[in-house]
Amino acid sequence: MTSLDHGQPPSPRSEPSWKGSVALILAAVLVIGGLLGFVVIPIAQGNAIGLSAFTAICRALGILPGTPAAPQPVSEATAQPVSTVSWTPDILRALSGGDREAGATAAASCSACHGEAGVSAIPAFPSLAGQSALAIYKQLHDFRSGSRANAMMGPMAEGLDDQTIVDLSVYYASLTKGTLDPNRVVAADPVIADLVLRGDPARSIPACVSCHGFGAGGPVETP
Repeated sequence: MTSLDHGQPPSPRSEPSWKGSVALILAAVLVIGGLLGFVVIPIAQGNAIGLSAFTAICRALGILPGTPAAPQPVSEATAQPVSTVSWTPDILRALSGGDREAGATAAASCSACHGEAGVSAIPAFPSLAGQSALAIYKQLHDFRSGSRANAMMGPMAEGLDDQTIVDLSVYYASLTKGTLDPNRVVAADPVIADLVLRGDPARSIPACVSCHGFGAGGPVETP
């Protein structure tokens, strides 16, 4: 019978040091990341703007001040307001006292596009009859100042002085829209009528009447 030595401790077994492997992997990742971030990428970007490898590395390390990797565009545009029109009491009083007859005379040069009495026969040109005097005044001013760009209306508005713009606005606002002529009224498409009155929430389109109102003219700045 084999005797057992109960008094002797078991011999230790050798196990792989996984902690050492993890440390080596982490160290390798840090070294590779450092080389990419502070050597490879800075040199590649530096070559694009004429920097030496030494300068590029020093900038990446923060030793030397840096510059953008590419020249930034310089804007020479002058900031301008969307519109130069301001609804002061003087302007509102001027529109209240505009000369309709003078406006009718000045409108002779507008009829070729906007039609006789402000009712256009061509869809590309809006009808002006019955629009708000405030809306017409603002648009003519915007065309004149360049806040609203249009190849045809820009040159036309440049020759108008403030009083002529007031008179034109008052004249067209005093006219009846052609669509209100009972002899020209046609049955509205139900889809269009629903869009005007209720909008289309599925397409995030509000009802037209929410801005333009139910009658001709609408509120300030809304034709």
